Amino acid sequence: MGQGVDFRQLLQEASLRVTRPRVAVLTAVYSHPHADTDSIIRAVRTDLPDVSHQAVYDSLNALTASGLVRRIQPSGSVARYESRIGDNHHHVVCRACGVIADVDCAVGDTPCLVASDDHGFTIDEAEVIYWGLCPDCAIAQSITQ
Repeated sequence: MGQGVDFRQLLQEASLRVTRPRVAVLTAVYSHPHADTDSIIRAVRTDLPDVSHQAVYDSLNALTASGLVRRIQPSGSVARYESRIGDNHHHVVCRACGVIADVDCAVGDTPCLVASDDHGFTIDEAEVIYWGLCPDCAIAQSITQ
């Protein structure tokens, strides 16, 4: 993922200053969907060994605030980051190992944005998380039972 993406141009179009840490963080998020902060720091340090934790945190915050990166945090999990933005997709999370996968809306483009009662809110995002066991954990659980 991320091949052919001009990260410098993405930053410029979002009115963000182009810095080596921001480019490296964007590259890491595109290469490692649903990665946590520590995983992103490790990935960034393969290109920028001296980058500080704070530079990565600051980059993630700026990229999230600008909408270039999406931050998700399933209940009981650390924050995760992904580059798939703007399509209001959902996630499925394994209760055993914590692996996360993307799930498209079940019907149409964004039916979940039409709430049965919006209480006057202008809704622009819905967060749906499906919970269960991934195939590997389901097999492991069936073997131990």
